[in-house]
Amino acid sequence: MNAGLAVSSCASPPELKIVQERGQREVFCGLTGIVWLHRKIQDAFFLVVGSRTCAHLIQSAAGVMIFAEPRFATAIIDERDLAGLADMNEELDRVVTRLIERRPDIKLLFLVGSCPSEVIKLDLSRAAQRLSQVMLPRVRVLSYSGSGIETTFTQGEDACLAALVPQSPRAGADQPASLLVVGALADAVEDQFRRLFAQMGIERVDFLPARHAADMPAIGPNTRFLLAQPFLADTARALEALGAQHLPALFPLGAEGTTGWLKAAADAFGITSERFEAAVAIPRARAEKSLERRREQLSGKSIFFFPDSQLEAPMARFLSRELGMTILEIGVPYLHRRHLADELAALPQDVLIVEGQDVDLQLDRCRKAAPDLTVCGLGLANPLEAEGFTTKWSIELVFTPVQGYEQASDLAELFARPLVRRQLLEV
Repeated sequence: MNAGLAVSSCASPPELKIVQERGQREVFCGLTGIVWLHRKIQDAFFLVVGSRTCAHLIQSAAGVMIFAEPRFATAIIDERDLAGLADMNEELDRVVTRLIERRPDIKLLFLVGSCPSEVIKLDLSRAAQRLSQVMLPRVRVLSYSGSGIETTFTQGEDACLAALVPQSPRAGADQPASLLVVGALADAVEDQFRRLFAQMGIERVDFLPARHAADMPAIGPNTRFLLAQPFLADTARALEALGAQHLPALFPLGAEGTTGWLKAAADAFGITSERFEAAVAIPRARAEKSLERRREQLSGKSIFFFPDSQLEAPMARFLSRELGMTILEIGVPYLHRRHLADELAALPQDVLIVEGQDVDLQLDRCRKAAPDLTVCGLGLANPLEAEGFTTKWSIELVFTPVQGYEQASDLAELFARPLVRRQLLEV
């Protein structure tokens, strides 16, 4: 096990090989974020304004049981809308009014833009303002873009949370310092972190997004925030515009990452080393022990990351430092160097990091490298499996609770499982 990583606030080390590619990309769109966001904000509803293709994508990705009534839907843009035979805003008002009458439990409604709505220049932000004026205080209506034209699928969450920040209550400069954890986490993970912060002595802790629309945290100049996900650049920018201060840290993946992430909060709130160690020693030791078996399965194995979720750099750090894997290439859709400075400093210096994508060139490099495990999107997984590669769906790394000490072994198992399956099939 590696020693604790020193926190660095500098930019990425010059030794790292970071190159940029521009070409054909292979990613899901930001609408996919609705799948986990609608479960997190329990009285919110996500209305996608898009095509039937958008509806099929969300329904298939969510895997909703036929007996469940999900908190998302699609307002279909059809031929009449595209031909200008119907007033799109009147149609949208009619759909929203009917939705709210049918679902009185909705307190927060998101109008989610898609590729089709953006192509026809439908102004959903103005529509949200108009509908909010009619429906407040019963329902607040916000909008954000989930279009995949220029973004990857995790940026849907970033756009959603960035839309929430300006609507959050304001905390004055006279308010005591508070900690804000930013990023959608499973409720069980959120509860674990809340207990750890309380044991450390940090009592004023909020989470964005909150579980209910009425509980969105107050934000002000005495707010210190930790990012739980590396893909929240727009949300961080919106928080900083309100005076909140970002705490640079590793991301809470694995025992080392979770310790570094918690330590950043402890240092910002003046928690002594003794109290910090007393709070994290037992769960950290439990996480380290749980990784021992996974290390036997993964140590020495090579891995190649295609760009998809923006989690690639923190995952590579975890796999390299805590499980002994060899990182062949880290593909990332976008590299936010300031938020990832500590992660980049912890990576092997000879690793190749590719920002952006030219999928044909990257496939050529992957075939030449012949990794033991390839992390990629669903569109590439089956073709690569047919060529004899062992793959891991990158979207599963977002859908599965993986943050924190208690989930460290689960995270490692996500990478070990395809290798174990391959081994069993070869016997």
